[in-house]
Amino acid sequence: MHVVVIGATGNVGSALLRELSADGAVTRVTGVARRLPELRLPKVEWRAADIMDADLDALFTGADAVVHLAWAIQPARDRATTRAIDVDGSARVFAAAGRAGVGALVHASSVGAYSPGPHDRRVKEDWPTDGVATSFYSVDKAAAERRLDRVEAVHPGLRVVRLRPGVVMQRGAAEEIRRLFLGPFVPNRLVSPRLVPVLPDVKGVCFQAVHAADLARAYKLAVLRDDARGAYNVAAEPPLDLPAIARALRARTFPMPAALARGVAALTWKARLQPTPPGWLDLGLHLPLMDTSRAREELGWVPERSAVEALEDLLGGLHDGAGDATPPLAAGDEAPGRGREVTTGLGARTGL
Repeated sequence: MHVVVIGATGNVGSALLRELSADGAVTRVTGVARRLPELRLPKVEWRAADIMDADLDALFTGADAVVHLAWAIQPARDRATTRAIDVDGSARVFAAAGRAGVGALVHASSVGAYSPGPHDRRVKEDWPTDGVATSFYSVDKAAAERRLDRVEAVHPGLRVVRLRPGVVMQRGAAEEIRRLFLGPFVPNRLVSPRLVPVLPDVKGVCFQAVHAADLARAYKLAVLRDDARGAYNVAAEPPLDLPAIARALRARTFPMPAALARGVAALTWKARLQPTPPGWLDLGLHLPLMDTSRAREELGWVPERSAVEALEDLLGGLHDGAGDATPPLAAGDEAPGRGREVTTGLGARTGL
C-alpha cells in the first residue's frame, strides 16, 4: 500500500510516519511538507509541496490512500491567510484526491468542528458540526468538513474517513506548542512542579486529550481498514480540567470567573503579550465531551496512554524545551529564536 501524508512533519504527522513505516502492510509512504526535514525513516520518501499551489493530482496519482493533516494555527491575526490555507487548501486536497482516484481519503478534523455541547454527558459523531462561532479554529474546522461533504458526494467510490481528536499532546511537540500558544515570554523552566505555585480554576473549562502516538495509530487503522468510513471521535480518558493541570504541576488553584479569564486572555492578546486569541478559551468552555466508543469498537483503537499521561509528557517537554527532528517541531538551535517570535508579531505571521 502506498500512503501519501500531507502535513507529515507536524505533531501528528511525524508520529504517523513512524507508525506507517513500521507496518508490513505499507510498502511506501510519501511525506509531504512545505519544508523538508532531515528525519529519515524506512519506506518514507519526502516531497516538498504547498497545498495552496502544488500539482496535487500528480502527487496523488497511484496512491492507495491520502491522509490530510496540514493545518495552520498561526498567523491567528491574519484570518485571510489561515482560512485560505485551512479551508481552501483543504478543499484542494480533497478535490485532488477525488480526481486522482485514490482508494481512501482520511481527513484530520477535530473536536473543534462540533457545535457547543454538554460536559455532563458524551456526544456521538452525529452531534452537529457547525463549530463555536467565537473561535476561528473551530469555524474553519467546520467549514473544512462542509468542503469534504461536497467531495464525498461527487465521488461516492472514495472511502472518506474523518477523525475528530481532542487536544493532541506529546513531548516532541512541546516547543511548537509553546510557540503557537504560549509565546516567547513564558520561560520553559517555569513549567515544572513546585515552580508554578498557583493556577486559576476557570469554572466550566474541560477538554479531552490524546497522545500523538495513540492518535497516529488511529490514523493508521483508518487507512488500513477497508471498512472504516465516516467520522470517529478519538480521545483518551479522563477529560482534563484546570485542576487536573494544577495537580500535574503540584500547584494550588484559585477560582476565576470565566468572564474575567476571557477578559485577561483578550487583553494580553491585544497587547501582543501572547499569541492565543480568547476563542481558544471558549472551546474549553463550550465544546462537548466526545463518546469514543465507535473508534474503539469499529476501528479496534485503544489508547496506550491516559490523557493525564499525555499531559505529563507534554509538560515535561515544555520544561526541557523539547522538540522533534522536523522544522515545525524543532527546538534549540534549529528553531526560530524568541526574539524572532516577538519581532514577527506574536501571531501575526507564519513560519514559526
